[in-house]
Amino acid sequence: MSKGKLKIFLGYAAGTGKTYQMLTEAQDLKARGVDVVIGYFEPHARVETIAKTEGLEFVPRLRLEHRGSAFEDMDTDAVIARNPQVAVVDEFAHANVPGSTRLKRWQDVMLILEAGIDVLTSLNIQHIESLNDQVWHVTGVRVRETVPDWLLGEAAEVVMVDVTPRALLHRMERGVVYSPEKARAALENFFTETNLSALRELAMRQTAHQIEERRTAEPAPAPQSPTPVAIIPRSHESLMLWLTPHPATAMLIRRGRRVADYLGCPCTAAFAESSAAQLEDHVNFCRLLRIEVQAVPGVDPSRALAAYARARGVTQIYVTRHTPDLTKLVNQVRDMQVTIVSERLRNS
Repeated sequence: MSKGKLKIFLGYAAGTGKTYQMLTEAQDLKARGVDVVIGYFEPHARVETIAKTEGLEFVPRLRLEHRGSAFEDMDTDAVIARNPQVAVVDEFAHANVPGSTRLKRWQDVMLILEAGIDVLTSLNIQHIESLNDQVWHVTGVRVRETVPDWLLGEAAEVVMVDVTPRALLHRMERGVVYSPEKARAALENFFTETNLSALRELAMRQTAHQIEERRTAEPAPAPQSPTPVAIIPRSHESLMLWLTPHPATAMLIRRGRRVADYLGCPCTAAFAESSAAQLEDHVNFCRLLRIEVQAVPGVDPSRALAAYARARGVTQIYVTRHTPDLTKLVNQVRDMQVTIVSERLRNS
């Protein structure tokens, strides 16, 4: 059985029209005779978007109880059992109801894809994990529901659904996106024109990066006659992150992952073996973002990590300003670039 294909409709904020566009495509597929179902759809009381579901089959939701309250979520097993050609799954970054088999909706989507079912899904730029710090710096909002960046690389197609910030603000003011009360609160906080413009720019950069990634990954046409071809890697760089127990390490991991993706180079992480007991969360975060992690033994952490980096052919080491023995490390790796990733502070 071949794996299903993932298509992501990417927006920069609620109300840009990504779910509407996703459902428009679902309707087009149905009109062409493709078997399409809705695995999950969040209406948000948006009349025009709800109208786009007319005639599409809904897979009944799973009912769950949590702390005495009833909730509904996608029934992943039922979607797989129904076995459509295409499943529509709204809100890719959604965190599942506590008690669900899986923590995140993206994990459910991966199971559906493994079952050979294509998936159409929606995602806002602020939910991409490596952008978490940038989004917080721009908006003052720390997004809690995120997806690892590698999922966008798994997608067969990423479509940016764009609208100008001014047009989106008009939608908000007309009550198209949220109820009047919720819209007023949003306009005073997250939905400012400055925030929306910055998020839109991030979304455009991300989309451009995805296009470049795919262009680079496409094989060149076969030559007409056998000609020796030199395969040149995208980058001769190799990044290593030095993990420490300090909370700023989470920010370091996001930044390192994003830089490595842009450079098209390997990204590994290392830490002093003596601090392993304090690093479980950071190590798990690295693995979620598909960063190889290595514990390095030795009584002198900076010397041991420098030796490990040199043995791995590392060209750049990323650290935080809280990294111990930082000056000592810099003196030992003069043949490498050491980048101190600073924590961004927001102006109040």
